[in-house]
Amino acid sequence: PRRRIRQMPAGPGRGALMLLCLFACRLASGAEAAPRVAIIIDDLGYERVAGERAISLPGPVAYAVLPGAPRASELARMAHARGKDVILHLPLQAASDTHGEPSSGLLLDMSRQQFRHAVAERIDAVPHIVGVNTHRGSLLTRHPGHMRWLMDEIADRGNLFFVDSYTTAQSVALRIANEQGIEAARRDVFLDPDRHPDTVVREFARLKKIASSRGFAIGIGHPYPATLDYLARALPALEAEGFELVGIRELVAIASGSRPVATSAQ
Repeated sequence: PRRRIRQMPAGPGRGALMLLCLFACRLASGAEAAPRVAIIIDDLGYERVAGERAISLPGPVAYAVLPGAPRASELARMAHARGKDVILHLPLQAASDTHGEPSSGLLLDMSRQQFRHAVAERIDAVPHIVGVNTHRGSLLTRHPGHMRWLMDEIADRGNLFFVDSYTTAQSVALRIANEQGIEAARRDVFLDPDRHPDTVVREFARLKKIASSRGFAIGIGHPYPATLDYLARALPALEAEGFELVGIRELVAIASGSRPVATSAQ
């Protein structure tokens, strides 16, 4: 027998109820999901006070720790104890060596065996890592062979992801990572290419614009006073502005296609 369907009663409440049902359905389908933003703070491992202040930033900020730095292990353990993602900030050879650190990085003239040993040594130097991102590397990330070596070592370690800090537009690192099946993403914005507070404000706004357009974005900053001051204020405001601050592992999964991309109504 045909069942009788109760009709929604007419009246002023009917329209509001229909809108509420529509909104709930759109939320369930993900149509109104917030654009996602992930933040990495690079270069941890030297200054304890700056490192501790960076780790105290609110939300799931990630921390890229330099292997061999005097406080690398200490700060990595501190970040992990607070539930933050720790990643290896892996030094790679730059096109011009102006920072006085040629011995700390992976070099173009290394043999395959030397390269493998150097990567393993640096991975083991930082506890609790869940991924790897590049430090400098404007020379080495251009070379497909060396990037394949790097991705082989990352893959051999199991569940590590990769973030290309993208210090040169000629980098092939992300392409090689994708070809080798490693979850990977590329940095969208450096928040502090210089240390002026206005620069951080401008670049953070650009980060949000990219996230609104694409559904997600990755920003990298450093433990500079201007950067930490601004992020301490800006990160808690993201939710009210319509964004979601997420961990770097989740953002990399989204960028790799392992999770759906947010669709913003903005």
